[in-house]
Order: sequence, then structure tokens, then C-alpha cells
Amino acid sequence: MKKTVTAPVSVVPSAGHRRYDPEAIARYYWRHPWQVIWRFVDISVSFLTFWLLLQWDKWLGQQDTQRPLRAMQLRKLLIRLGPTFIKIGQALSTRPDLICPDYLEELTLLQDKLPPFANEIAIAIIERDLHLNLGDIFAEFSPQPVAAASLGQVYRAKLHSGEEVAVKVQRPNLLPVITRDLFLIRLLVQWVKPWLSINLCHDLRDIVDEFGHKLYEEIDYLNEGRNAEKFAANFRDDPTVKVPKIYWEYTTEHVLTLEWIHGIKLTRTDCMLAAGVNPDELIRIGVISGLRQLLEFGFFHADPHPGNLFATPDGRIAYIDFGMMDQLEESTKESLVDAVVHLVNKDYQALGTDFVKLGFLTPETDMRPIIPALESVFEEVIGSSVREFNFKVITDRFSQLMYTYPFRVPAKFALIIRSLVTQEGIALCLNPNFRIVDVSYPYVARRLLQGESPQLRRRLLDVLFKDGRLQWQRLENLIAIARQDQHFNLAPTATLGLQYLFSEEGQYLRRQIVLALTEDDRLHTEEVQRLWNLVKSDLRPLFLIDVAWEALKASVAHTLGKEEDSNSLVVAP
Repeated sequence: MKKTVTAPVSVVPSAGHRRYDPEAIARYYWRHPWQVIWRFVDISVSFLTFWLLLQWDKWLGQQDTQRPLRAMQLRKLLIRLGPTFIKIGQALSTRPDLICPDYLEELTLLQDKLPPFANEIAIAIIERDLHLNLGDIFAEFSPQPVAAASLGQVYRAKLHSGEEVAVKVQRPNLLPVITRDLFLIRLLVQWVKPWLSINLCHDLRDIVDEFGHKLYEEIDYLNEGRNAEKFAANFRDDPTVKVPKIYWEYTTEHVLTLEWIHGIKLTRTDCMLAAGVNPDELIRIGVISGLRQLLEFGFFHADPHPGNLFATPDGRIAYIDFGMMDQLEESTKESLVDAVVHLVNKDYQALGTDFVKLGFLTPETDMRPIIPALESVFEEVIGSSVREFNFKVITDRFSQLMYTYPFRVPAKFALIIRSLVTQEGIALCLNPNFRIVDVSYPYVARRLLQGESPQLRRRLLDVLFKDGRLQWQRLENLIAIARQDQHFNLAPTATLGLQYLFSEEGQYLRRQIVLALTEDDRLHTEEVQRLWNLVKSDLRPLFLIDVAWEALKASVAHTLGKEEDSNSLVVAP
């Protein structure tokens, strides 16, 4: 007789809905304190015991020799405390600027090497949610999970139609466990606030709430499926990024069925080389896809650790987990581009204004002492070359500013910073000599030169002009750096530039170019000659003449059309 296993049914404390509401959760647990007392004792005693072991090592002078053991004990402690603390450990595993190597190595194991739950329970959840027997859904189904993560585990299967799929099954009773832990963490944050720097914890509860919102979204597999399709739509014209297909007929809140990806872990450089994949090219693809998410689409992957990214044998980068995503507003995207431009130009006054727009500083903040502090930090990190820019160093130095000045990290930017530092950390694992600006600055330069939107064209003018004077060297540098991006084509860019120059919108630019060519009572033929030497291999004179002529004709036709429309309005009865 076949034994029937019933999948556990979650009881959500917050009135049964799946939206994170910290106030509603707090009201529930203050009315039912017995549900959290023992959990609170468990968490407190566990971390107090671990802290006492560290103090014992320090007292005996054995910190260095005992560190590998303590790191392993911390990993096991987080696993024992469950999904919420595993997610915290995963976040710390991407921060080499905060965690020493021994702890980092152990915490990295939390990304995909976790103990699974029973197969019988996983199968019961699948059959309960899909209302079908396992054999009716899949022609093949792996006897054991191929990966186990903090929130679920993955099986490899084959549909009766022949497609290979990954079946992601959520851990049972996940929602009430996470809800209870978030309540306790939020409570502890409030209690320890008096012992922390006011700047450090200014937004700490908001960060916990942001973490809670993202966890709630992450445990809704229907939401993850929608995220995957939105992400795929953004990259539909990019052949270097692979996103798995979602099989909606076999997907619910607790079960996600998606295309199986044949890939190589990004930490396995040897396997990449054996498969003919160039790690440096993969770094470039990963960094540019990350920049596109932030600066173009505004919809970005907030958890890009090595367990969620793979290299495909044909050299693409594959994203496989879309539970933790976030969306930036258009104004935030524009302010980020502004900050990049002002940083490159070393315009720290404007950079301070950008920090206010982005929420790192309040509008009433006195900027006079902050501007020199920003200059000190960024000048020291960038040095004489923007190529030395490094997110790990920047976040380390910037965190020091937070103790002295009223900076705060908006909750949304905690995810962005985590995403950027994680991607840089992955790249550094593949190539220790990697500098993120070697890839990102050519991309930003290409975007500025192409100027697809009025906002980008305005930012290009901000780069090229200072105090109304054309910065010839910046233009040369911008073109030279943009050409390092293999996707940069100067001919279409020149076409766009000439069309803009002869348009009504380009009136200011035409006037500024004339002034630049004749400023200081001399013709700047030397600068023009240098610029021409830089671009002449890509641009033929006849090509430029043809493009300029067509742009001029289009501008005249547009002007005449506007005049005719104006006249028709005047004579209309």
C-alpha cells in the first residue's frame, strides 16, 4: 500500500496575505508573544555562545588558528537557524570588504550547498499544487535534488514533450518562519540602536523592511516567473544573455518549472577554459548586463551571486534566479547617470547634489564640510586614473564617511550596492587584475556619445563643456575610451551627432562649437586635427558630407513644416 505524504500547509500570521506588512506582523506577535519567546531565546543564546567562543580564542591568543573552525561553526549555526539567517549569510558572503577570507569561504557554501528537505515532502507539494500525479507531469524526475538553497530545492526533470526542465520546490512552512524571524530581527535592531553610530543605523530598520519585502517577493514563485519574463524581454535583443523559459502550466506559488540551463559555475575558471569560454569576455558581458539593468532598464537583479549565474558553453551568461529583483524610477536612473558623469568630471559640488537627489543626504544638509570630504575620498581612490576605481575600496572608504557626516543608505540602494559589489567580486575571482571601470566606462562613454534620448544628450554636454568652454581633451578621451567597447560603432554615432547638431535642439551646441573653435582669439585647428586623426579611420569625408547634407535637409524641412502649420493656424476660419 502506497504511503500518502501530505504537504505542510502554511499558516501566515499576517492575516493570511503574502504582502510584507511589518506593522501588522508586530501587532500579531505582541498579541501572541508565546510564539516567539523560545525562538528569541534560541537566537540570543546561539549568537551569545558564538561570541563567547570568539572572546575565549582572543583571550588565549588563538584567533588565527581557530578562525577556520569558528567560520565553519558560524555557517552551521546559520543553517540551523533557518532560511532567514541563511539569506543574511548569503548577503555577507558577497562582501569581501567586511568578511575575512576564512569566513567568506564558509559563507559562500550557503549559496547552493545546503541540506535538502525530504523528497517525499517535495513531491507532495508538487502534486498538491499542480493537482496531478508526478508521473503525469514528468517523463523523468531526478531521485534527489540537484541543488538545495535557502528557500527551496531544485530537481532535474524531463517533460513528456521532451524538454529538459528545472523544477524548483519551496521549503514547507516557509512564510511563517520568515515572518517570525523578521519580527525578531526588526525588534533587535531597535534595541541595539543606542549602542550604534546614529549614521550607521539611521536607516537600518528600513533596510530590514526592504529585506523583508524582497523575501516575501522571493517566496512567491508566480512573481519570480513574471520577473524572469520581464528580464528576458529587456534582453531580447542581446545574444550574450540567456534567460530560461518559464513553463506556466507547471508553475504555482510554491512550484516553479523552468527551462534547464546547461552551464558552468562562474567560479570554475578551469571548466570555462576547457569548454572554450573566455573568462575575460564573460566578465565584460556580466558587467555590461549589470549596467544595462541599472542605467537603461531600471529593472535589476539584486542577488547575482555565483549560485544564480552560469556561463553557457557558447559563451553567454545565464541568469537562473529571479526572486530578488527591484525597479528603479526614471528619475533615479537619470540621477545615477548624473553621478557617474560628475564623478568622471571630478565635479564634487554637483556630486553632492546627486547624493541629495538619490536620498543619501537630506535637502537641508549643510554641504560645505561634505564637498571636501567627497573630494578627499574619491581623489584618493581614483588617483590619477579613473581606471583605478574599485567598488570594494569605495564602499569601504565611504562607510567611514558615515560615522562623521549625516550620510544614510536608502533601503533600495542597499540592494544596488550589494549587486554591484557582488558582480565585482565575481569578476575578481575570474581575474584578480580586473578593474570594473575598464569595462563600465567604455559602456557609459558609448551611451553618452550615442545620446539616444534628450536626457543623455544633455549629460553629454555636461561632460564636454565646463563653464561654457568645450573641453577638447574630454571629447578625445571619451571617443578613445568608447572605442574600447567592441559594440561601439563610430559611424552611427557620428550620424546621430550630426542630426542633433543640425536640429532645432542643437542650436545651443552649434553656438558653443563656433565659440570653441574661435575662443582666445585663435582658430583651434590643432585640436580639430587631433580629433580628426582619432576618427578618420572610421569616418570617410564623403560619408560625413552626405550625413551632414541629409541632416541639414531634414532640419530645413522640419522648420518649413512648422512654419506652414503656424500659417494654417493663423488663416483658419
